Amino acid sequence: MSGQPTEEQLATLKAVARGLVSIDGERAPILETPKDYGLEFEDVTFHTEDSVELAAWFIPAAGSDKLIICNHPATLNRYGFPGHLKPWSDFQNVEVKFGRVHKALHDAGYNVLAYDLRNHGDSDGVADNAWGQGFSDEYKDVLAAFDYVKSQGQLKDMKIGLFNPCAGGNAAMHAMTKNPEYFEDVKAFVCAQPASINVMSMVSLDAMGLGAFHDILGEEIEKIRGVPLGKMTPHLHAKNVTMPTYIVQNKDDVWTIPEDVQTTYDLIPGETKKLHWIEDGDTRRFNGYNFLGEHPETMVEFFDKHMR
Repeated sequence: MSGQPTEEQLATLKAVARGLVSIDGERAPILETPKDYGLEFEDVTFHTEDSVELAAWFIPAAGSDKLIICNHPATLNRYGFPGHLKPWSDFQNVEVKFGRVHKALHDAGYNVLAYDLRNHGDSDGVADNAWGQGFSDEYKDVLAAFDYVKSQGQLKDMKIGLFNPCAGGNAAMHAMTKNPEYFEDVKAFVCAQPASINVMSMVSLDAMGLGAFHDILGEEIEKIRGVPLGKMTPHLHAKNVTMPTYIVQNKDDVWTIPEDVQTTYDLIPGETKKLHWIEDGDTRRFNGYNFLGEHPETMVEFFDKHMR
């Protein structure tokens, strides 16, 4: 394939571009709360520097001075993802339950603050449903969570760790580049499946037979959102991840390639880091989002080791 795309192909490329940098359509609903796991919690809200109101749960752990701040991947929310229901099952037929992560952390003695990123869950939307997969204004959501913690008397002196998967992890790493001072005292960072959108989009276009037009996809993305596709990767920010880091990735995920996550991991400086490959033969990406909820032992062990 060479030359310019046909009108039909260009329409497909435009639709793919729009899907990558805008959260359009019906949001995934929140089907569970911490109450479903026997946990007491408080509904809280806080605002970003660009005046977006974010919705969150605070789950207290009595007597603990440790806090894990949690967010989520794109199209999901603090509950997870209703992939067992239409129409969301058409995107990926896996129900993701982050409540299992929150409960495991709580039961291990951690307070939890779990928030919805902009355009997701119960948080505010923004103009044109703008979204950058963690590489645009989403970093402001990460910083807003820190600002909220620092504004709360019972939270401001707690030891902090992060559970930020996929786009939420991208946003955290972007924030580490933009405002490193916020992360000087963060004790540990757990990230399931950090994602390079330039890589994932190429994998997607190849599967559609449109790989020759990846540059045109990038042009369309930049027209819509002003973010170059080549900059939509945690590879550019991994050098600023200075705290102990634990990355988990489904090695059989057909939406990406293992080399992408391996590169992110390799670019993180220092030796206080860990990479776990899920190798169970399940090719669905969302399988990787459930791993630490279904097998929380390594996550809890990692936080326990570094948040003393």
